[in-house]
Amino acid sequence: MNKKIVPVLFVLALLLAACQPTVSDTPTAEIEILTVLTHDSFSISKELVEQFETDNKAQLNFIQGGDTGSALNRLILTSIGSETPEADVFYGLDNTFLSRALEQDLFDSYQPEALASIPDEFKLDPSNMVIPIDYGDVCINYDKAYFAEKGLALPASLQDLTEPEYKGLLVAQNPATSSPGLAFMLATIAEFGEAGWLDWWQAMKDNQISIVSDWETAYYTNFSGSSGKGPQPMVVSYASSPAAELIYAETELTESPTASLVAPGMCWRQIEFAGILKNSAHRQLAEKFVDFMLSKSFQEDVPMQMFVFPVLPEAQLPEGFVKASQIPETVGSLDSALIAEKRDTWVNQWSDLMLR
Repeated sequence: MNKKIVPVLFVLALLLAACQPTVSDTPTAEIEILTVLTHDSFSISKELVEQFETDNKAQLNFIQGGDTGSALNRLILTSIGSETPEADVFYGLDNTFLSRALEQDLFDSYQPEALASIPDEFKLDPSNMVIPIDYGDVCINYDKAYFAEKGLALPASLQDLTEPEYKGLLVAQNPATSSPGLAFMLATIAEFGEAGWLDWWQAMKDNQISIVSDWETAYYTNFSGSSGKGPQPMVVSYASSPAAELIYAETELTESPTASLVAPGMCWRQIEFAGILKNSAHRQLAEKFVDFMLSKSFQEDVPMQMFVFPVLPEAQLPEGFVKASQIPETVGSLDSALIAEKRDTWVNQWSDLMLR
């Protein structure tokens, strides 16, 4: 053999060897995309999203569908009768819409291992079509400084709000367009019954309650205790809202400038659920995501992301959240089937009275 050819062949052999695939050069597994339909208030830390995606070789695609009612309507329109639903998982369904959603047969049953640790009070669906994730209480927030400066006693019941000294002091939301507005309306029905709740709203109309379309306007424009410094010192909001005022204050505070009225009959508990859609093309990954939502890391993230309470008892709450949040001892309650049957009628009755 020609000795000049040997080095050339050796070099060619090395080049060919370098071109052969190694373990690191082999194609990685295809990334699986999981689509989650939520309401507009959904939020989760970027680090947790990345953790789930890395652990499961997945990509999370979040679709925000408006408020809870709008998101549910979208889910119904895109899922019923479809072999390829728009989403794999729906998060944000609450107990005011629970029966309606279950009647549509949208979900597949799933029982996460962590469900055994969740208190029974949050398990409203024995078929496990939807799984409880978090909860929050819709109550009336008040501006501490206003009541202190006026020397005005705090109302101790919904009925107290109809008294002349509270004339024009409360702003609430339209239940047809606002989730907390709907929750508060249901609280009044639970408190006064179907025979008396409209009488209370008539008394409140006479006492110049302000009605706006959404929570953002009520809280940030009308409420005097928020950055908007509006005209009303009381607002329908959440029992956790004072924690947000403390934690996100422009200057460090030792206590929140607002608090909640949590006397019996004055609050309504919203429990939020997640469910796996029928015909999901990514069933196993969807199960992993629901498991993830009940993990300690996710449950400890939701208080600061969405200012709601985790359903997992062992989840630790941030100090500022605990300090300023209030949990009512008792909350209003109505059967979910009754809500499903009469919600639209009640909203129409409310609208006829309050908006005309």
